[in-house]
Amino acid sequence: MAALALRAVTQSFLRRTGAGRRQPFLALGPLDVQVGDGEFVALIGASGSGKSTVLRLLAGLMEPTTGEVRINGQPPRELQVQHSLGIAFQEHALLPWRTVAGNLRLPFEIAGLAADPQRIAGLIALAGLEGFEHARPAELSGGMRQRVAIARALALRPKLLLLDEPFGALDAVTRRRMNFELERIWLEGRPTTVLVTHGVDEAVLLADRILVLTQRPGRVRLDIRVPFARPRTAALMRTTEFHRLVDELTAALESA
Repeated sequence: MAALALRAVTQSFLRRTGAGRRQPFLALGPLDVQVGDGEFVALIGASGSGKSTVLRLLAGLMEPTTGEVRINGQPPRELQVQHSLGIAFQEHALLPWRTVAGNLRLPFEIAGLAADPQRIAGLIALAGLEGFEHARPAELSGGMRQRVAIARALALRPKLLLLDEPFGALDAVTRRRMNFELERIWLEGRPTTVLVTHGVDEAVLLADRILVLTQRPGRVRLDIRVPFARPRTAALMRTTEFHRLVDELTAALESA
């Protein structure tokens, strides 16, 4: 059984017409996608292709208009109940009055669980933030804040990790560095992961598979397995093979 499955999924929304009426339009699908346990999948596509809608469906924040979404055979809302879902967004959403350690304790508190000091210390070490345990978000760089956000998403060892443009607000140099940090952190536990990104090179660097979505309604135009071994390195990004795959995906985006 796939860890994650979307079967004949569509998503429609209502939009206002010139007469002030609401008219349905198909934004997504039909989608048939399966993701294996521990697989890292990237979604790329133009704005409006439905990438973030897919994440909301996987997170159980909305129900599909038709079809079904299953995580380990269960509806996504079950993962919320089990506290088995981790999410990190472009905006880190850290509580500004809490320290790094305090923000990492938050998932435990929401779940009604006792925060294990060893787990918190391990997350701080995993994110490379030793010595910043008592720092507040305003005292951290943008990259450090995003590392805290990703560590927080992993705090309860989720079965599914959803990443929505987690580095989109960072400068190019910091973003590239954070790509390698994310892979390092992800390799520690290898949760099933779906990343939404506009960066083709970012998708190639991080993912096991890349799905290219068409313009609205979003459908899978291309499903490519990334052939590079892990861990990925900066040297990989200078190879002909890496650039050939980036060019292939960019061309697919332009014709989607």
